[in-house]
Amino acid sequence: MNAQASYPIGTPGQAWGRAEKADWRARQVRHRSYDVDVVGVIDGLRPRFDVVQYGELDYGADRYPLFAVKSREWNDSLPAVLVTGGVHGYETSGVHGALRFLDQYASGYAGRVNLLVVPCVSPWAYERIHRWNADAIDPNRSFREDSPAQESAALLRLVGPLRDRVLVHVDLHETTDTDESEFRPALAARDGMPFEPGEIPDGFYLVDDSEYPQPEFQQAVIEAVAKVTHIAPADAKGEIIGSTVVAPGVIRYPLRQLGLCAGITDARYKTTTEVYPDSPRATPEQCNQAQAVAVCAAIDYALARL
Repeated sequence: MNAQASYPIGTPGQAWGRAEKADWRARQVRHRSYDVDVVGVIDGLRPRFDVVQYGELDYGADRYPLFAVKSREWNDSLPAVLVTGGVHGYETSGVHGALRFLDQYASGYAGRVNLLVVPCVSPWAYERIHRWNADAIDPNRSFREDSPAQESAALLRLVGPLRDRVLVHVDLHETTDTDESEFRPALAARDGMPFEPGEIPDGFYLVDDSEYPQPEFQQAVIEAVAKVTHIAPADAKGEIIGSTVVAPGVIRYPLRQLGLCAGITDARYKTTTEVYPDSPRATPEQCNQAQAVAVCAAIDYALARL
């Protein structure tokens, strides 16, 4: 099937121009509140952490302050841990898993690491339950110099001074059924390309860095999360979303080359989590907990090897 022919915006075979992007943006509907769901929770964390505003998204009538949560007792002699969620705003457990880690687990690492947690990188997309930002740009392909995405550029400015001091970076994501029903067809239409259907994996998996792989680290995270929710199996080709499975629940991408968030630092230990919230075998509670547990397992592994 050529989903491009049925996508409601654009002409099949022709990349979108300004008019098509404006049409797409006008169709996006606010479904939830960043201020209530995210900023309100962050405000509740202020007695225990430092909260900094590191930027503001400006989409005309829509403006969003961007917040990071930091260890109160920041000590430059300690290693830094970066946790990012909501790079794709529609990936709900990435946002709420990061907030859960802060609320329930972060205190256990006080005096051991410096924590920098950005729970919602893309608040415009969070409210509209979308993958892209308001300019129809995927922030998670835009982490590079002169980024076209406001969200990516702001995060790069925040993290820049710490780039070579980060020991662990965990970037929290989801793979959902709407990847196949909406977001990949929209991508094909936007770029004037044919849509090729894929397969959504049922379960949790990780994306390692193909340029600097850490297989034992990835497996430690997988083993911890397997106690919370199921791990995605390989498909009939031995792949997950078109990439070879190199270990149970683990694939690899060239993170920095692709402009992915997990590649923005020189961290020795880095990973992208992928939860499947549409599985009949997983609840929202399990998805949020899997994200928080993944962060804890990543930090624990790294600290045990200092």
